[in-house]
Amino acid sequence: MPRKVVASYFLSLDGVAEDADKFLTGWDDETDAVGARLIETQDAVVLGRRTYDEWAGFWPTSDIQPFTAFINAVPKYVATSKPLESAWSNAQVIDSDLAEFVRHLKEQPGGDIGVHGSISVTQTLLAAGLVDELSLVIVPTIVTTGRRLLDGLPGIRLETITCTTSASGHLLVDYRVVH
Repeated sequence: MPRKVVASYFLSLDGVAEDADKFLTGWDDETDAVGARLIETQDAVVLGRRTYDEWAGFWPTSDIQPFTAFINAVPKYVATSKPLESAWSNAQVIDSDLAEFVRHLKEQPGGDIGVHGSISVTQTLLAAGLVDELSLVIVPTIVTTGRRLLDGLPGIRLETITCTTSASGHLLVDYRVVH
């Protein structure tokens, strides 16, 4: 059975995914639990260059668990055309076409492949039909500015897998991408 690609994001109600720390004002146990369950099934992560550069300077010394232990240990594949300047354990540059690389990675044995915080990577993989699930924390805030996760994509049909509301009012929803 092929591996799943699961893209995970914090989104504002109007779809902004960029700089979620600016609009994510509440946190709760339900949101933590969703994140912990998500990473339990992942044994590889695909990141864009911008996310890699930001995260390589933060996560190696962070004490935010369980994500710190996960992201520092997991193999990280980075979509970039330039060598990585910051060293981070288990990181390597994708040296081929992103969609082809992920298509090949999905055929290898293993757990789920996560895409976290890399909007352009997720957009590319959604457009190529390679994302299997979207795991979203939708924050009840309208931001109006910033990059939106789903802008510029072709029509994509989704089926709801789970949907709950957290104590902070976040909509915690997992979608299956219908291929």
